[in-house]
Amino acid sequence: MMRATSLARALAVAALLSPLAGQAQFFSDDEARRAILELRQRMEVQRQFDERLQGDLQRATEENAQLRRSILELNTQLDALRGELARLRGTDEQLTRDVSDLQRRQKDVAVAVEERLRRIEPITVNVDGREFVADPNEQREFEAALAVFRRSDFAASQNAFTEFLRRHPQSGYRPSALFWLGNAQYANRDYRGALGSFRTLIQTAPDHSRAPEAVLSIANCQIELKENAAARRTLEDLVKAYPQSEAALAARERLARLR
Repeated sequence: MMRATSLARALAVAALLSPLAGQAQFFSDDEARRAILELRQRMEVQRQFDERLQGDLQRATEENAQLRRSILELNTQLDALRGELARLRGTDEQLTRDVSDLQRRQKDVAVAVEERLRRIEPITVNVDGREFVADPNEQREFEAALAVFRRSDFAASQNAFTEFLRRHPQSGYRPSALFWLGNAQYANRDYRGALGSFRTLIQTAPDHSRAPEAVLSIANCQIELKENAAARRTLEDLVKAYPQSEAALAARERLARLR
């Protein structure tokens, strides 16, 4: 009896629990489906994100590769520019050297031309108060002969002035050359020769600054030759012709002694 009752109760409880179990089973499947859908949606979102990320990574990789290629090209261009710059610097240095050499050669040529012109172009000189135009060779030869005279080498000086007058008979130096030639001859005791030189000076350039001295020297030559009367006349002529000169003062003193 009791066993029958227990069985009945169990069957009743089972009957009561049976609808609840079906309802619980129903709710579990719905939640699972929602979970699956949500999971699928998340996976789709993740997939799309992964695709976008993959695309971004690919584009970044391509851009990076392009950037590297650009950098390599720039480096190549930079190396080329450096090489060109080095070449240009070398060219500039060579041009600088060439210009410097050219300027130096031009300067040398200019100096040489100027020297040649200086040797051949007439120059203006002032000798014994007279200004005239002379050939550079005349100037050098006259000054050389005068330098020999000042060294007291009267024989060589006489030869030098004689040669100068032979080579330059129309020179503006002629009166001065005659004066110094006469002095060299007088120093060499060639009184006749000295007389001729001094007289030529007086005849050709009576207004020359050396003329009074030349007249006094003529008188000195005459005294050396024992021609005292002629010497007195020469000294008197000197005082009359050049009364204000120093030579005239010396002439007056000598006239006093000769008398």
